[in-house]
Amino acid sequence: MNHTFKLNPKLDLVFERSTTLPIEKLWRGWTHPETLMKWYCPRPWKVTDCRIDLRPGGEFYTVFEGPDGEKVENSGCYLEIIENKKLVWTGMMTKGFRPVPTDPNEFQFVATIQFLKSDKNTIYKAIISHTDEEGRKKHEQMGFQEGWGKAFDQLVELMKS
Repeated sequence: MNHTFKLNPKLDLVFERSTTLPIEKLWRGWTHPETLMKWYCPRPWKVTDCRIDLRPGGEFYTVFEGPDGEKVENSGCYLEIIENKKLVWTGMMTKGFRPVPTDPNEFQFVATIQFLKSDKNTIYKAIISHTDEEGRKKHEQMGFQEGWGKAFDQLVELMKS
């Protein structure tokens, strides 16, 4: 069955970049905890813990730590995985597709990361689909483009070294 996803500008944020890195290196950056921990947060924040169970229903867990010691725990569930092509996860569920209570002060989303081959480059595309317009706006105002841009630059820098 082929499902076509249609972007909704009121609910979705999109981050897209091009790189000369091969898809396999970007994929590795997203799918190996020891690698993801080195780039996933825009500095000076860092990832201090990560668990990846790379299968639908598997856990995607990270802990972010800020420069002043603040900690943010993120627990999520993979929804779809197509090797070297697409990762889809959400924090609205935890491992085993178990729904989690939502905090009314937080925004909820589903993240789709795509890796596409163009003539000479790899196209990296993140689509973040929010449950409501307020959540999308809140995420955008937090610095979505800048934050995802810094993290992407850190991923490329790491994978080139």
